[in-house]
Parts: sequence; C-alpha cells; structure tokens
Amino acid sequence: MKFFIDTANLNEIKEAYDLGVLDGVTTNPSLMAKEGIAGKEKVIAHYKAICDIVDNNVSAEVIATDFEGIIREGKDLARIDDKIVVKVPMIKDGIKAIKKFTSEGIRTNCTLVFSSGQALLAAKAGASYVSPFIGRLDDISQDGLELIGQIRHIYDNYGYGTEVLAASIRHTMHLIKCAEIGADVATCPLKVIMDLLNHPLTDSGLAKFLADHKKANS
Repeated sequence: MKFFIDTANLNEIKEAYDLGVLDGVTTNPSLMAKEGIAGKEKVIAHYKAICDIVDNNVSAEVIATDFEGIIREGKDLARIDDKIVVKVPMIKDGIKAIKKFTSEGIRTNCTLVFSSGQALLAAKAGASYVSPFIGRLDDISQDGLELIGQIRHIYDNYGYGTEVLAASIRHTMHLIKCAEIGADVATCPLKVIMDLLNHPLTDSGLAKFLADHKKANS
C-alpha cells in the first residue's frame, strides 16, 4: 500500500518523507489556500518545491471545470515536473479531459468520487488514480469503506489499471481498513501516519526495558 500525505505544507511533507514511508503527495485548492499560496506563479513554484522533496506522485489539482480549461491548466501543471499527476474533478468534462490526458501520456487523479459508477467511468477513461472520499461519505451516514470494497471488486473483475486512492481518511482505523480491503493508496494528514506508531504496550514495554537497563548498569 502506498502512503500519500494530504497537505501543501512543506515541513509536514519533509517530515513524512524523512520517516521513510512516503510515496507521494495530494493537494487541492483548499490546502494551498491554507498555506497562503495564491496566484499562478506562486502555486507553480510551490508545486515545484513539493516535487523537489518527494520521489514521485504529486497530485496537483486544476481549478477549471470546462474541457478546454482543464486541458490548458493540466498541461501547465504537467510541465512543472514529471512527478506531477493532474488532479481532475469527477464531472463530464473532467472524464473527457482524463481520456485526452491519458492519450498524451499525462497521469491523472480523478477526484471527488463518491460512487462505484463514477469510479467505473474514471477507470474506463484511463485515470491513473481514482479518489473516493470515504470520510465525507461517513459524514452523511454512508459507508465510505464499503465504497472502497465495491471499487476494488469492480476493478479486479475487469483488470483495470486505475489505482484506488482512498481519500478523506480521518483516523488510523480508516487507513487500516482500507489496507485490509485492498486500496492501492491511502492519502491522509501527517497525524494519521504518525498515529500508526503509537501503542500503549510499546510505550510501557520500552519504559520497562530502559528501567531494567538502568538498574543493571547503575
């Protein structure tokens, strides 16, 4: 399973990368705004800075919602670095754009996916990744994890190469369950990745080892 970090914060990206388990980054306009990044030149420079930290897979989202605009913005993003994956919304013109990008060798991430039907369309269009938002489904009393399972089953039935990128992950159990179901990728805040380190028995066991060592060597 690949681990992506869902942020535009360079310090968080570097911390996750230094941990040795980071496979990529996902961003969106909201995350860019949170970091105070605005204006085309600053956004492009920020994406380049992210690419300079990680080895691959930096999802950069288009703002346009019309076909021509998505293509224009997507090509501008793809030119930043070979690590860029163009993030396209699950809309009619988005699917058309994914098909066009795929034919030109540009990787894509179809975002804002909330149904298996949407995921099927994205795969048929050739998306590199599809991003079902499981936390947002949970927020409206739908089972986000069930959607991951449905998409995994459909893709396996027909051998689609599109990777299932579980997004809107809120906590470690989301992440673990996605791994059990077979999601190819999980993207989440840094805190969720770091929380995987924690267990009270690890803490108490280490404390005992250190105490015993100190006693034996005092």
